[in-house]
Amino acid sequence: MAGRIPDTFIQDLLARTDLVELIEARVPLKRSGSNYAARCPFHDEKTPSFSVSRQKQLYYCFGCGARGTAISFLMDYDRLSFPEAIEALAEIHGLEVPREEGDSGQR
Repeated sequence: MAGRIPDTFIQDLLARTDLVELIEARVPLKRSGSNYAARCPFHDEKTPSFSVSRQKQLYYCFGCGARGTAISFLMDYDRLSFPEAIEALAEIHGLEVPREEGDSGQR
């Protein structure tokens, strides 16, 4: 698994991923207008402040400020490194992660 993961592959992987489905597999979401809401999985709270946008493919917590994409969610929720999160998303889509030759410490 040496080599850099191409940026084009990462962007394609994010485009293929439905963030709502990815998060809903781990955190129960409820529809709230055009977005989805839940109690934040990253801090203790009694009322939902965690918002997921299917249109923007982003999540944001108004309580603790957690935000990001499918990759950052997997990194934070499943405690994965960046390459492990890419591998996990690729596995969901049945893809193999390509690696570029060269400096493996770039990303």
